[in-house]
Amino acid sequence: MVNCMPTHALVLGGSIGGLLAARVLSDFFDQVTILDRDVFPATPENRRGVPQGRHTHGLLAGGREVLEEFFPGISQELIAAGAVHADMLANSRWYIEHGAHVRFSSGLMGILLSRPLLEFEIRRRVLAIPNVSSRTSAIAEGLVFDGASGRVTGVRCGGETVAGDLIVDATGRASHSPQWLEEVGFPKPHEDEIGIQMAYSTCLFRRRPTDLDGDVAVVYGASPETGRSGAMLAQEGDRWIVTQAKHSGRNLPADVPSFIEYSRGLPTLEVYDVISKAEPLCEPFEARFPANLRRRYESLTRFPPGYLVFGDAISSFNPVYGQGMSVACMQARALKQTFTEGRDNLAARFFQRAAKVVDSPWDIAVAADLRIPTSTGPRTKKTSVLNWYVARLHRAAHKDPVAAVAFHRVANLLDPPPSLMRPSLALRVLCGGFSPSRSVRTGHAVRNVN
Repeated sequence: MVNCMPTHALVLGGSIGGLLAARVLSDFFDQVTILDRDVFPATPENRRGVPQGRHTHGLLAGGREVLEEFFPGISQELIAAGAVHADMLANSRWYIEHGAHVRFSSGLMGILLSRPLLEFEIRRRVLAIPNVSSRTSAIAEGLVFDGASGRVTGVRCGGETVAGDLIVDATGRASHSPQWLEEVGFPKPHEDEIGIQMAYSTCLFRRRPTDLDGDVAVVYGASPETGRSGAMLAQEGDRWIVTQAKHSGRNLPADVPSFIEYSRGLPTLEVYDVISKAEPLCEPFEARFPANLRRRYESLTRFPPGYLVFGDAISSFNPVYGQGMSVACMQARALKQTFTEGRDNLAARFFQRAAKVVDSPWDIAVAADLRIPTSTGPRTKKTSVLNWYVARLHRAAHKDPVAAVAFHRVANLLDPPPSLMRPSLALRVLCGGFSPSRSVRTGHAVRNVN
């Protein structure tokens, strides 16, 4: 640990974003305290403060790389705890743009697991760091601002002041930072919003070794015609987690028989064939997600020293793309780089780095969502051209491994979106994809559904 002033950092929020922020800050502060409204469970289980934890989550390859940097060996620990390790193209079925991506050994290895298991393992590692502690049943109610120094010096919590030399807001999408900044005389950030009114319903089923002939995932991208999407992913405990979603959706299934019947409307019957014969492990639970939201902290010209905003409090994405946890991982890497370079102008430098982290997943999510007619937001010529090209890319990926792996490397935050436009790939896309020179597998026939 680098022993330097300031000495005490407060992290508001103990979810994955807050835990990652605390891990970084432990290298630069004498003491780090995590404040969270919940009491942390002693085992991997859902908690009230993370209601979305009950739904399908994905740890993208880019996020996994960062986790290994901060927590060496965590991937193997997760696998030992039951997480499923598999090639993301050889052992998964991706149905996008009215067809299935070609399947082959891509080398893109993924880990499938529940959100509570991942958060539990990260929290166990973070709280084992000697200078990190937690304070639970603690709700931050506002900032303490010292007018003389012009700094944020703490937070109000339960009728008292908790002092800190740096306060990091990792409270997620519901962050009160914009209002708190206004209260102490600073401007609120501009917000970009793409309305989708997404409704999604999730249910768990017992997984059998023969399901899907041993494959571990089926994923359906949303089509403009129906606005429906879905996923069935293996996870620890020999379970399937199945999520069905719909843009501008209403009245999604609220009981198991309806949930199973609703799956008939997905582009193939693979999910229905599995869950109609499987043991349900719970009743379906529904959630809603109104909009992709991005707060442009990087554009502010005034921001108080002693304060940062992190993770979903900066940007939150349509959950069907599985980007949130991995973006938090990559923001943690950006936070470490910012501190390593020094403390001067810390917030402005971090927000610029965080914006670059957000740019790629934001462009991916927004472009895809704006293909759906009911989504609301500015549809620019750039968005239209990008969507036309990506649709061609997916159609090429139905038979061309080069196109398929290029898309998945970008979707996994390993390569930037402009890599999809490189001349050699663009030629393949515009020619409709090249037939592979080796044996590959394709998916089941895709039905026209409404």
